[in-house]
Amino acid sequence: MKPIFETTKTARADHIDELGHVNNAVWVQWIQDVATAHWNSAADPAHVDAYVWVVVRHEIDYLRALKEGETATARTWVGEAPRGARFDRYMEFLDANGKALVKARAQWAIIDKASGRPIRVPKEVAAPFLGD
Repeated sequence: MKPIFETTKTARADHIDELGHVNNAVWVQWIQDVATAHWNSAADPAHVDAYVWVVVRHEIDYLRALKEGETATARTWVGEAPRGARFDRYMEFLDANGKALVKARAQWAIIDKASGRPIRVPKEVAAPFLGD
C-alpha cells in the first residue's frame, strides 16, 4: 500500500460561495496546498530545494457540500511509478462521517529549479511516495 498523507481543512467564511458552501476554486487551492504539504513532509530537504512540482492536469469530482465551520479530512497519495517527468496524485476530502466530499486526480510534473525545465523523476525522489 502506498503511504497516505492526511491533514484537515476547515471552511472559513471567505471560502464560502453564494450557494453557502466551499467554492470550487477553494477546493483546487486546497488540493495544491495538501499536495505541497505532502511533498514537504516526505521529501528529502535537498530534493525540496532542487525541484518544484507543477500541475499539468486536474480531474475533480465534487460530490457533497462543505459548509462554513465544517472540517474535512484530506487524504492524498501517489499512483504508480512516475512516467518520465509526470506523477499521478490522488486526493479525497472526507466529511466527519467518512463520506467523500471531493475526489481528485491530478497529474504533476517535476521541474528542476536550476534549469527551469522538466526532468525525468529520479528514483530517489519517487521512493518515499511509493512506499519502496
